[in-house]
Amino acid sequence: MREAASMKHAYVYVLDALADWELGHVTAELNSGQYFKRPGGRVPVRTVGASGEPVVTKGGFTIVPDLTVEDIRPETCAVLLLPGADTWQDPRHRPILAKTAELLDSGCLVAAICGRGASFYRDEPVVVDGRLITTGSAGALLLAREVMRRLDVMSGEALEAWYHYYSTGEAAYFYALMGAVSDR
Repeated sequence: MREAASMKHAYVYVLDALADWELGHVTAELNSGQYFKRPGGRVPVRTVGASGEPVVTKGGFTIVPDLTVEDIRPETCAVLLLPGADTWQDPRHRPILAKTAELLDSGCLVAAICGRGASFYRDEPVVVDGRLITTGSAGALLLAREVMRRLDVMSGEALEAWYHYYSTGEAAYFYALMGAVSDR
């Protein structure tokens, strides 16, 4: 299926040893759009690498990037997701840092977790500074909630029920989530 040229994407930078669990919630919700305000809406996820070569995540998944850094166009960026990884110090990742600044300047949301957000560290579970969201390695769910809040893709009621369900596992929040999306 061919997507409209004006569609906004969630770009995920992929690199060897990336902490694949850190972006599971946010990528699943953005790509599926299952609880979005607008039925059928979604923010397609595209993987971006330093090159087109496959990377292997910390969990052992092999990912072949859809694009390289040079292929990202600011006008198609809803959010750039930067996962944690043990390999960020490799100079081959410098171009994504330059691209990050360009994307922030163009209005794209940037969300960094774990080591990639370390230079912005504050002793808070999640930090939002303009279009930049950062969190530590245990903040995957918080990061997902802030990204979806900033992109305004879920109703406030659905987003809070979603967050509380996944953070507590309590069935009442699942039913609240189903109720919040039933009238779309």
